[in-house]
Amino acid sequence: MPLLPDQAPKKKRKVLQHEKLYLEALPKGTKYSKSLMHRDTIAFVTVTPHTDFLITSSVDGVVKFWKKQSVGIEFVKMFRAHVGEIRGVSVSADGRSFASIGMDKTVKIFDVVTFDLLATIPLSLTPLCVCWVHRKGAPLPLLAISDEVNSTISIYDGRGEQHTPLHTVTNVHRKSVTLMAYNDKYDCVISVDDGGMVEYWRPSGNFDKPPNVFDLKSDTNLFDFKKNKCVPISLTISPTGAAWSTFSHPDRLIRVFDFCTAKLIKTYDESISTLSTRQQSLPASSVHKLEDLDFGRRLAIERDIDSKSPSPVIRTTIAFDETGYFLIYGSLVGIKVINTITHNCLRLYGRDDGFRAINIAIYQGAPKRKEVMTVEMAASSNPLLEEGEERDPIIFATGWSKQRFYMFTNDTSVSKSDRDILNERPLAASGTDAAAAAAAAAKKQEAAAPTACILHTTMGDIHLRLFPEHAPKAVENFTTHARNGYYNGTIFHRVIRKFMIQGGDPLGDGTGGDSIWGREFEDEICDELKHDRPYTLSMANAGRNTNGSQFFITTEKCPWLDGKHTIFGRAVQGLDVVHRIENVRTFKDKPETDIEIVSITVL
Repeated sequence: MPLLPDQAPKKKRKVLQHEKLYLEALPKGTKYSKSLMHRDTIAFVTVTPHTDFLITSSVDGVVKFWKKQSVGIEFVKMFRAHVGEIRGVSVSADGRSFASIGMDKTVKIFDVVTFDLLATIPLSLTPLCVCWVHRKGAPLPLLAISDEVNSTISIYDGRGEQHTPLHTVTNVHRKSVTLMAYNDKYDCVISVDDGGMVEYWRPSGNFDKPPNVFDLKSDTNLFDFKKNKCVPISLTISPTGAAWSTFSHPDRLIRVFDFCTAKLIKTYDESISTLSTRQQSLPASSVHKLEDLDFGRRLAIERDIDSKSPSPVIRTTIAFDETGYFLIYGSLVGIKVINTITHNCLRLYGRDDGFRAINIAIYQGAPKRKEVMTVEMAASSNPLLEEGEERDPIIFATGWSKQRFYMFTNDTSVSKSDRDILNERPLAASGTDAAAAAAAAAKKQEAAAPTACILHTTMGDIHLRLFPEHAPKAVENFTTHARNGYYNGTIFHRVIRKFMIQGGDPLGDGTGGDSIWGREFEDEICDELKHDRPYTLSMANAGRNTNGSQFFITTEKCPWLDGKHTIFGRAVQGLDVVHRIENVRTFKDKPETDIEIVSITVL
């Protein structure tokens, strides 16, 4: 006998246990409490896991490091990483390595903890996206880079010691790869090409699908993008590794997938038609309804974003909270926090703050103020200790065509008059003009300033990376002399073990050598470059602003030389040759047997 409607069993509402507790770990202030600047439009904000850094990158190639403090962040260092547009960034699973790629066809590798530039890898291809693809604690870091013009993925030594790929992956995609993300839990990479195909593969062996995920791709929802004629422009894996999400163009849908099965869990519609329908259906008294003029303005911004998508530097990214249950992303009405179990919007940030959030990152850790916590301290009710153990969650967001990034914190007493910090002087040109100018500068710089050379000696080759962006005159002087054969046949006339090897004097006794201008030229001291590691290439001099042709390569840290000698490069290969020269027998610091520079090849 059929049941009556009131007798039918009711469906249980989905409930996320401890939802309030998870929500407490998010910022309480729904208006941004502070904003900081770059000189050009900010493209990426990145929070490093485990190491508590924020790294911001702008379209003009500038990268800034900010350290998370007990409350807020503090600026620590800036790099002009690329000449021209920056195309992509990636941070490793352990939070210790950061990489950026640019239109200048270089990869810059940074050590996050020491906020230092470790290596520059010149590329023969135009990079499209970059991703670290090694597990936490792996002895060899691996960096995957896709090519803009074909489907290959090149995997490099993440230490920057080799400038050629360790592996070239050609059997995964048929079109250029636009997105990659690495899941440390499964040791698996998800990649997306510009045709909308999504693939799972391991960054080792035959680069095939790992065995601990789905068996057949036909049993998954990975073909949904191809079926719907859309392409993901954002790809994020949850911190737990259990799920991943995308934002696609042109359908403007957010899709959440289970990682292991690649099954679609939920879809959230942020299309313009849906937004317009939702706005019209709301009653005039609803607090969620926007004024018509305000809605029209916001809709125009959405259409402007759509007209410029997809683009490597326009990434409407999605962030997961630390539990993996909450999705955080920018939308027309603000930054939404969505519960993926109940599908409710739990919180809305920046609704009335006047910017459209694009790139999102979240910090939820609790920095330790005390290195040692005794039983007595833990049992006490000391408010200072309790404050040190409190979380200071922050949501970081970039804005559409904005030179600022915005911080949402626990501070609910926001003062609009002093929350926008003027820490930079903005460029007068618009973002488009600045990008065009930067691209033109990149071509000019590429033609005029070499970034690498090979020193051929009688004991072997030494590969040098040059820094024309920091020491243009020293690099021009060195490379012009090299091309003209000025150094050919000269010797390393001064060699001191555990210090340095010095050459570049045509007289061979340390008293000669002229610059290409026929006079001494000034120092180019840069705060970003220090003698804080061996293999640093610097100009030798007889005092301030007395540079000629002589140079030296350090074999140890030499901090006492900082501010006194121009650093214009570093040795990146042939380091064993440097040490062989360093350890030859000498008399009064001069090798007993001459070690000659045969020639120098400028790359």
